[in-house]
Amino acid sequence: MTDIEQLSEVCKLLGDKMRLTILSLLKERELCVYELVELLQTSQPNVSQHMRKLKAGGLVKEAKKSQWVFYSLNIEDKPFLNEFFQHLPSQKEKVDAISCEDLNCCD
Repeated sequence: MTDIEQLSEVCKLLGDKMRLTILSLLKERELCVYELVELLQTSQPNVSQHMRKLKAGGLVKEAKKSQWVFYSLNIEDKPFLNEFFQHLPSQKEKVDAISCEDLNCCD
């Protein structure tokens, strides 16, 4: 069972529109920072700051591929989020319309 402290921290992370949007995007597939920058139309430092918080909160994980970092959801150990994530709006069209190849990154 989840304790109140952990649940409170997760709720704080989910309460930010940018972080909630990032999680919604990552629900579709793993993404690199540059894809997130493009999708969110914001700066790389802004995305990195939010990713740092989401990673520290245990909601995302990162995987290095060469010199690039890719992010994905890390909610397997948080079953209380499964229903919540089912209600996030689909970002599939947006995510499918962009790739590292298009952005000339992550080669």
